[in-house]
Amino acid sequence: MAEKFVVKAQKRETGGKNVNRRLRAEGKIPVVIYGGGTESVAAVAELADLARVLRTESGVNSVFSLEIDGAEATDVIFQDRQIDPLKGRLIHADLRRFARGEKIEMTVPIHLDGEPDLSQDGAVLTQALREIKVLCEPANTPDAIHVDVTGLTSEHALHVSDLKVGPGIEIHEAPDAVVAAITIVREEELEPQLEATEPEVIGEGDKSDGGAE
Repeated sequence: MAEKFVVKAQKRETGGKNVNRRLRAEGKIPVVIYGGGTESVAAVAELADLARVLRTESGVNSVFSLEIDGAEATDVIFQDRQIDPLKGRLIHADLRRFARGEKIEMTVPIHLDGEPDLSQDGAVLTQALREIKVLCEPANTPDAIHVDVTGLTSEHALHVSDLKVGPGIEIHEAPDAVVAAITIVREEELEPQLEATEPEVIGEGDKSDGGAE
Protein backbone atom coordinates (compact mmCIF):
# COMPACT_ATOMS: atom_id res chain seq x y z
CA MET A 1 0.00 0.00 0.00
CA ALA A 2 1.39 3.41 -0.97
CA GLU A 3 2.27 5.98 1.66
CA LYS A 4 -0.71 8.23 2.30
CA PHE A 5 -0.20 11.95 1.78
CA VAL A 6 -1.04 14.38 4.57
CA VAL A 7 -2.21 17.82 3.41
CA LYS A 8 -2.36 20.67 5.91
CA ALA A 9 -5.08 23.31 5.59
CA GLN A 10 -6.42 26.34 7.44
CA LYS A 11 -10.02 27.38 7.91
CA ARG A 12 -11.09 30.45 5.99
CA GLU A 13 -14.03 32.75 5.70
CA THR A 14 -15.77 32.38 2.36
CA GLY A 15 -14.69 35.25 0.17
CA GLY A 16 -15.27 36.63 -3.28
CA LYS A 17 -13.26 36.50 -6.46
CA ASN A 18 -10.69 39.01 -5.21
CA VAL A 19 -9.92 36.92 -2.12
CA ASN A 20 -9.63 33.72 -4.15
CA ARG A 21 -7.44 35.47 -6.70
CA ARG A 22 -5.09 36.62 -3.95
CA LEU A 23 -4.91 33.11 -2.50
CA ARG A 24 -4.01 31.64 -5.88
CA ALA A 25 -1.34 34.29 -6.37
CA GLU A 26 0.17 33.03 -3.08
CA GLY A 27 0.19 29.44 -4.33
CA LYS A 28 -2.84 28.42 -2.29
CA ILE A 29 -6.17 26.87 -3.29
CA PRO A 30 -9.61 27.39 -1.71
CA VAL A 31 -11.23 24.08 -0.79
CA VAL A 32 -14.55 23.00 0.70
CA ILE A 33 -14.82 19.80 2.74
CA TYR A 34 -18.14 17.92 2.84
CA GLY A 35 -19.48 14.73 4.40
CA GLY A 36 -18.34 12.70 7.36
CA GLY A 37 -21.52 13.40 9.30
CA THR A 38 -20.49 16.99 10.08
CA GLU A 39 -21.00 20.44 8.61
CA SER A 40 -19.06 21.55 5.57
CA VAL A 41 -15.85 23.50 6.16
CA ALA A 42 -14.24 26.15 3.98
CA ALA A 43 -10.47 26.01 4.06
CA VAL A 44 -7.34 26.82 2.10
CA ALA A 45 -4.50 24.44 1.21
CA GLU A 46 -1.22 24.64 -0.66
CA LEU A 47 -1.51 24.08 -4.39
CA ALA A 48 1.77 22.12 -4.38
CA ASP A 49 0.40 19.62 -1.82
CA LEU A 50 -2.83 18.99 -3.73
CA ALA A 51 -0.98 18.78 -7.05
CA ARG A 52 1.33 16.17 -5.51
CA VAL A 53 -1.72 14.02 -4.70
CA LEU A 54 -3.12 14.41 -8.21
CA ARG A 55 0.20 13.32 -9.75
CA THR A 56 0.08 9.92 -8.05
CA GLU A 57 -0.94 6.80 -9.96
CA SER A 58 -4.46 6.95 -8.49
CA GLY A 59 -4.75 10.64 -9.35
CA VAL A 60 -8.14 12.13 -8.59
CA ASN A 61 -9.18 8.82 -6.97
CA SER A 62 -6.43 9.07 -4.34
CA VAL A 63 -7.46 8.97 -0.69
CA PHE A 64 -5.33 11.29 1.43
CA SER A 65 -5.37 12.78 4.93
CA LEU A 66 -6.42 16.38 5.52
CA GLU A 67 -5.33 18.15 8.69
CA ILE A 68 -7.17 21.42 9.35
CA ASP A 69 -5.63 23.88 11.82
CA GLY A 70 -3.64 21.15 13.52
CA ALA A 71 -6.72 19.06 14.42
CA GLU A 72 -6.85 15.30 13.93
CA ALA A 73 -6.45 14.38 10.28
CA THR A 74 -9.37 12.84 8.42
CA ASP A 75 -9.46 10.83 5.18
CA VAL A 76 -10.73 12.74 2.15
CA ILE A 77 -10.98 12.31 -1.60
CA PHE A 78 -11.52 14.74 -4.46
CA GLN A 79 -15.26 15.15 -4.97
CA ASP A 80 -14.97 17.85 -7.61
CA ARG A 81 -12.28 20.18 -8.88
CA GLN A 82 -11.99 23.24 -11.06
CA ILE A 83 -9.12 23.66 -13.52
CA ASP A 84 -7.99 26.91 -15.12
CA PRO A 85 -8.70 26.29 -18.84
CA LEU A 86 -5.74 28.42 -19.94
CA LYS A 87 -3.06 27.42 -17.45
CA GLY A 88 -4.33 23.87 -16.82
CA ARG A 89 -3.84 24.45 -13.10
CA LEU A 90 -6.08 23.51 -10.17
CA ILE A 91 -7.91 26.58 -8.84
CA HIS A 92 -10.60 25.09 -6.55
CA ALA A 93 -11.44 21.72 -5.04
CA ASP A 94 -14.36 20.10 -3.24
CA LEU A 95 -13.22 17.31 -0.93
CA ARG A 96 -15.35 14.51 0.47
CA ARG A 97 -14.66 13.54 4.08
CA PHE A 98 -15.27 9.98 5.30
CA ALA A 99 -16.84 8.93 8.56
CA ARG A 100 -14.97 6.39 10.66
CA GLY A 101 -15.63 2.85 9.36
CA GLU A 102 -17.27 4.08 6.14
CA LYS A 103 -16.46 2.04 3.05
CA ILE A 104 -16.18 3.44 -0.45
CA GLU A 105 -15.96 1.99 -3.94
CA MET A 106 -12.62 2.73 -5.53
CA THR A 107 -11.01 1.92 -8.86
CA VAL A 108 -7.63 0.24 -8.40
CA PRO A 109 -5.10 -0.58 -11.14
CA ILE A 110 -4.03 -4.19 -11.81
CA HIS A 111 -0.32 -4.91 -12.26
CA LEU A 112 0.99 -8.13 -13.83
CA ASP A 113 4.15 -9.54 -12.25
CA GLY A 114 6.37 -12.44 -13.25
CA GLU A 115 7.20 -14.13 -16.55
CA PRO A 116 4.53 -16.17 -18.38
CA ASP A 117 5.29 -19.16 -20.61
CA LEU A 118 5.73 -17.68 -24.09
CA SER A 119 7.57 -20.68 -25.57
CA GLN A 120 4.80 -21.47 -28.03
CA ASP A 121 5.15 -19.83 -31.41
CA GLY A 122 3.15 -16.60 -31.56
CA ALA A 123 2.39 -16.58 -27.81
CA VAL A 124 1.60 -13.11 -26.46
CA LEU A 125 0.52 -12.02 -22.98
CA THR A 126 -2.73 -10.07 -23.14
CA GLN A 127 -4.11 -8.03 -20.24
CA ALA A 128 -7.87 -7.77 -20.69
CA LEU A 129 -8.58 -5.96 -17.40
CA ARG A 130 -6.28 -3.13 -16.33
CA GLU A 131 -8.25 -1.83 -13.35
CA ILE A 132 -10.89 -3.12 -10.99
CA LYS A 133 -13.48 -1.75 -8.58
CA VAL A 134 -13.14 -2.58 -4.90
CA LEU A 135 -15.14 -1.68 -1.79
CA CYS A 136 -13.14 -0.94 1.35
CA GLU A 137 -12.32 1.63 4.01
CA PRO A 138 -10.19 4.47 2.65
CA ALA A 139 -7.29 3.53 4.92
CA ASN A 140 -7.24 0.01 3.41
CA THR A 141 -7.37 1.05 -0.23
CA PRO A 142 -4.53 -0.77 -2.04
CA ASP A 143 -2.26 1.20 -4.32
CA ALA A 144 -2.63 -1.62 -6.87
CA ILE A 145 -3.56 -5.29 -7.08
CA HIS A 146 -0.61 -7.42 -8.18
CA VAL A 147 -1.16 -10.61 -10.16
CA ASP A 148 1.56 -13.24 -10.63
CA VAL A 149 1.51 -14.54 -14.21
CA THR A 150 4.59 -16.75 -13.79
CA GLY A 151 4.18 -19.93 -15.84
CA LEU A 152 0.85 -18.87 -17.35
CA THR A 153 0.19 -20.77 -20.60
CA SER A 154 -2.34 -20.56 -23.39
CA GLU A 155 -4.28 -23.43 -21.81
CA HIS A 156 -5.44 -21.31 -18.90
CA ALA A 157 -6.46 -17.71 -18.17
CA LEU A 158 -6.48 -15.64 -15.00
CA HIS A 159 -9.92 -14.47 -13.89
CA VAL A 160 -11.16 -11.98 -11.32
CA SER A 161 -11.88 -14.91 -9.02
CA ASP A 162 -8.12 -15.64 -8.97
CA LEU A 163 -7.19 -12.22 -7.56
CA LYS A 164 -5.89 -12.02 -4.00
CA VAL A 165 -6.83 -9.01 -1.89
CA GLY A 166 -6.35 -8.11 1.74
CA PRO A 167 -8.91 -8.46 4.54
CA GLY A 168 -11.78 -6.00 4.49
CA ILE A 169 -11.56 -5.51 0.72
CA GLU A 170 -14.41 -6.62 -1.54
CA ILE A 171 -14.01 -6.93 -5.31
CA HIS A 172 -16.91 -5.48 -7.29
CA GLU A 173 -16.39 -7.17 -10.66
CA ALA A 174 -17.78 -10.31 -12.28
CA PRO A 175 -15.77 -13.30 -10.94
CA ASP A 176 -15.54 -14.89 -14.40
CA ALA A 177 -14.14 -11.78 -16.09
CA VAL A 178 -10.74 -12.46 -17.69
CA VAL A 179 -7.83 -10.47 -16.27
CA ALA A 180 -4.96 -11.87 -18.33
CA ALA A 181 -4.42 -14.65 -20.86
CA ILE A 182 -1.89 -15.99 -23.35
CA THR A 183 -3.11 -15.62 -26.90
CA ILE A 184 -1.56 -17.15 -30.00
CA VAL A 185 -1.03 -14.71 -32.82
CA ARG A 186 -0.60 -16.40 -36.19
CA GLU A 187 0.51 -14.73 -39.38
CA GLU A 188 -2.47 -14.38 -41.61
CA GLU A 189 -2.22 -16.08 -44.95
CA LEU A 190 -2.07 -13.58 -47.68
CA GLU A 191 -4.95 -13.85 -50.06
CA PRO A 192 -3.82 -14.62 -53.59
CA GLN A 193 -3.90 -11.54 -55.66
CA LEU A 194 -6.43 -11.55 -58.41
CA GLU A 195 -4.85 -11.59 -61.80
CA ALA A 196 -5.29 -8.30 -63.48
CA THR A 197 -7.37 -8.61 -66.59
CA GLU A 198 -6.30 -6.67 -69.58
CA PRO A 199 -8.84 -4.08 -70.64
CA GLU A 200 -10.71 -4.93 -73.78
CA VAL A 201 -9.52 -2.84 -76.67
CA ILE A 202 -12.22 -1.87 -79.03
CA GLY A 203 -10.69 -1.48 -82.48
CA GLU A 204 -12.14 0.11 -85.51
CA GLY A 205 -14.04 -2.27 -87.72
CA ASP A 206 -13.12 -3.04 -91.37
CA LYS A 207 -14.09 -0.27 -93.66
CA SER A 208 -15.80 -1.12 -96.92
CA ASP A 209 -14.96 0.78 -100.05
CA GLY A 210 -18.57 1.65 -100.47
CA GLY A 211 -17.97 2.16 -104.20
CA ALA A 212 -20.60 1.15 -106.83
CA GLU A 213 -19.63 -1.40 -109.41
